[in-house]
Amino acid sequence: MTRKIRSKDTAVDQYFRKLIETIGENPHREGLLKTPHRAARAFEFLTQGYKKDVKDIVNGAIFTSDNDEMVIVKDIELYSLCEHHMLPFFGKAHVGYIPKGKIIGLSKIPRIVDMYARRLQVQENLTKQIASSLMEVTGALGVGVVIEAKHLCMMMRGVEKQNSEMITSCMLGVFRDNTPTRSEFLSLIR
Repeated sequence: MTRKIRSKDTAVDQYFRKLIETIGENPHREGLLKTPHRAARAFEFLTQGYKKDVKDIVNGAIFTSDNDEMVIVKDIELYSLCEHHMLPFFGKAHVGYIPKGKIIGLSKIPRIVDMYARRLQVQENLTKQIASSLMEVTGALGVGVVIEAKHLCMMMRGVEKQNSEMITSCMLGVFRDNTPTRSEFLSLIR
């Protein structure tokens, strides 16, 4: 029995249906009837960062401040897809900056993390994108970003190492140039 493709099926739905067929499964059996549609919606959600822009996320939430002390948001959960295998990696980001006359609304930092994480990524680039973006929008004296993540491409396939964790960092401005500043940031996120 062949199933007629619904007119509301997207190209992504059709790709997932074809993928199911390609692995030798029957996309028309009861348990898989709605899977192409659900998988397509999930994939769109997991890659929604392509449809977002930093300026829209920040939305003017940059405020004048005479604070020149380090600001840190730590343990920001993140979920992304490895661009090499399209398998998830997940963990947490720690983001710090030293204001130079301006601070950013607190919720904007996790939103920036999410925007870049919800794209096909490698952790090294993700870390740098978050740091560079925050540096640009705030004009900070410096930005530090550390990401700790587990990668299912290493856990479920390949070397199958369950307890490995990747740690990446990007230090800009005084976080790179000033050892005590970098050390303070790293000690505060531990």
